[in-house]
Amino acid sequence: MGSKYTDLRKIILSIILFMFLSVTCFPSYLASDYYADLEIVVDNSGFVTISGVTNHPDLIAENTELYTSKKQSFWLLNITKNEIFSKFVFTLTLPKNSEINYVKSSGSVIIGEELGSLVCKGFGENESLSLLVQYKTQKTIEEEGLFGFDTFTLILLVCIIFLIVLFVIVLIFVDKQKKPTSIQKTENGKEINLRGLNDRQKKIIKLLIERKRALTQMEIQRELNIPKAAVSRNIHGLELKGLIEKEQVGMSNLIRLKKP
Repeated sequence: MGSKYTDLRKIILSIILFMFLSVTCFPSYLASDYYADLEIVVDNSGFVTISGVTNHPDLIAENTELYTSKKQSFWLLNITKNEIFSKFVFTLTLPKNSEINYVKSSGSVIIGEELGSLVCKGFGENESLSLLVQYKTQKTIEEEGLFGFDTFTLILLVCIIFLIVLFVIVLIFVDKQKKPTSIQKTENGKEINLRGLNDRQKKIIKLLIERKRALTQMEIQRELNIPKAAVSRNIHGLELKGLIEKEQVGMSNLIRLKKP
């Protein structure tokens, strides 16, 4: 009877030991299922080529967009396989002159540079394969242009600035055309500076230039519709400034531009 119990205990212990070994050793058996030694190359357009040696059915690929995506100016490379690999080694080569924002990887990873390209080298054992890299390509950096603007926005801004400058120049030119000049020329080419004259004095000078002859005060008063006293006062002012000369003829005064 005792020997039967002993045999039963041995059987139970054997079953428990087998179950324990199965639980503890199963992951290592599973881990030995997959391995990978990979060369991963990404081009400027986000196409990925994976070559090398592996027994995983979904890893080897050529010119695929399956592992990359783009958000705004950043590219994201995501190669994730949840199966356990007994061992994996990879070398990732990004496009030339790229900039890495961050790298997340299972196992260990080292970032370096080879021939102008950023290179990430990683390895791991008995774990899943996971590689996430956020980066910018040189093409993306150039598209952003100066001060974070892309090329189209920069061209648009330059065009707007050019149109504004052109508009200001036209306004200045038109304003100058409309603005009356302070210099008047007589028939013989003499220049008379009207600066500092009041409105009625300017009208008297312009009238004398247009008529090209001496006028009486009465004619000036009638032509410009200015009161007699105002005509006399402004003629006196012009005479003091040396712009006109007055000649008395009978009961009238002849007014003419002062000769040079």
